[in-house]
Amino acid sequence: MSTLHDPAVRGFASDNYSGVHPEVLAAIADANGGHQTAYGADEYSARLQQVLTAHFGDGVTGFPVFNGTGANVTGLQSMLPRWGAVIAASTAHINVDEGGAPERVGGMKLLTVPTDDGKLTPELVDREAWGWGDEHRAQPLVVSITQSSELGTLYTPGEIRALADHAHERGMRLHLDGARISNAAASLDLPLSAFTRDAGVDVLSLGGTKNGALGAEAIVVLDEAASTGLTYLRKLNMQLSSKMRFVSAQLVALYEGDLWLRNARHANAMAARLRAGIEAGIADGTIRGVAFTQPTQSNGVFATLPAGVADRLRESFRFYDWGPASGGSEERDSAASSGRGEDEARREVRWMCSFDTTEHDIDAFIAAVARETA
Repeated sequence: MSTLHDPAVRGFASDNYSGVHPEVLAAIADANGGHQTAYGADEYSARLQQVLTAHFGDGVTGFPVFNGTGANVTGLQSMLPRWGAVIAASTAHINVDEGGAPERVGGMKLLTVPTDDGKLTPELVDREAWGWGDEHRAQPLVVSITQSSELGTLYTPGEIRALADHAHERGMRLHLDGARISNAAASLDLPLSAFTRDAGVDVLSLGGTKNGALGAEAIVVLDEAASTGLTYLRKLNMQLSSKMRFVSAQLVALYEGDLWLRNARHANAMAARLRAGIEAGIADGTIRGVAFTQPTQSNGVFATLPAGVADRLRESFRFYDWGPASGGSEERDSAASSGRGEDEARREVRWMCSFDTTEHDIDAFIAAVARETA
């Protein structure tokens, strides 16, 4: 089959738009050929367990799955009884971008809390952490956080430890959605274990797809007492790969060496370059009417633009609207939100950088912003 798209087209909509890292593609090819036992009893899945042990310590167990929604829903299911509920930020991916899968597939109640920066605190958790023993209320038994958050912000290890201690003292568990966990580790300059297992996280969704994989994530059980039934739940939720070696090989390629960190550092650096270039333009007057809404701590830049600018920029560069009017959704762009007046929105946008974003991409976009705002 011939190439059906223009490989020169670039954008800042999502790190899901990027391709597969060549080293990951090579790992898939290397895993091909011959026969390997299906459903995870293969050499690559065994190696992945060793890789996860190296990162998180003895006694952890990884369950490769196809995507982040599958990892989150199945992982959370394993932490909850049928009457259980999950406390999360209102901007959390499980609340905004998973099509109701936690409720409809997972059968769990989400108890969401508004937060300006995408992060929970013990005080925010307490807004929904109540009603234990009340038969009329879904029982809050898990707190779920995202690292890095949906707004590009980061939890420090101390902040996660405070949440873990707060949850555990109240009989709850702590789940971490790590779709962009590599970007967080790169920004914090810490090993993965420092803000997960060492900080009290019980179950982790380990991201791969946004950082160069074709379609590979994993549920990592850090405390075996916090999770049960994943052997069965993964199949029940259609997340059990028959040819699992190809999923596991991708994660091995990312996490066995430093590819995960190299990719994340590069994406973060490109976001920092983008922000610095816009800030420089604001300072010298070549860029007008642009303001930032969140600190740039990983690979995403959040900003507001003057009326009409976003749509003109999108003629050359794809990116998403954000903020209250768009629901903060990764799946909403100007086409999805057409028909609403711009006065109804904050005109907030999100610009995401990827492992394959180049300095030329950044500089071309900064120049376009300058043209459209000046």
